[in-house]
Amino acid sequence: MLVSVTFRNAEGESWQREYVDEKLKKLKKYIDNPVDAHVVLSVEKFRNVAEINLSANGLNVNARDEAKDMSLAIDNAVEKIERQLKKHKEKIREHKSNNTREDESSVAGLIAAEIDDAKVVESRQVVLKPMSVDDAVMDMETSKSRFIVYRDSSTGRVSVIYRRDDGKYGLLETNS
Repeated sequence: MLVSVTFRNAEGESWQREYVDEKLKKLKKYIDNPVDAHVVLSVEKFRNVAEINLSANGLNVNARDEAKDMSLAIDNAVEKIERQLKKHKEKIREHKSNNTREDESSVAGLIAAEIDDAKVVESRQVVLKPMSVDDAVMDMETSKSRFIVYRDSSTGRVSVIYRRDDGKYGLLETNS
């Protein structure tokens, strides 16, 4: 992490540079990339202002805080940066988890769920296509799926065709 500290309207002291470096080190756990941090410490009348600008691979995070004490202003600005980085990391995590849940077949997405005390390992949302039994068998032969849920075009009922262990196909039909 490359840190540059600028002082405005005040003489810079070495403890302030060390304090800023120490506080910014705890942000490394949120960013893996090389980071440039520009810190501006200024004194305006009785207010101490700390501005922090972090930039890394297209991510720009800014924070500004005023306090009576410079170390308090630095702490608050670093906390603001930390909250923004946590939020950004959570967005990335959610985005990646949504992408990994997509299924290769026409089935929508996999959703891990927990219902009461029984744990559901996999749940799928299926778009019911109207097709005949022969069409469903042909669809099974071309896909890697172990089963297909479809609406029977002749009866309008929901049916499931599945691949058995012996290589043949089984058919489940509903009455409703």
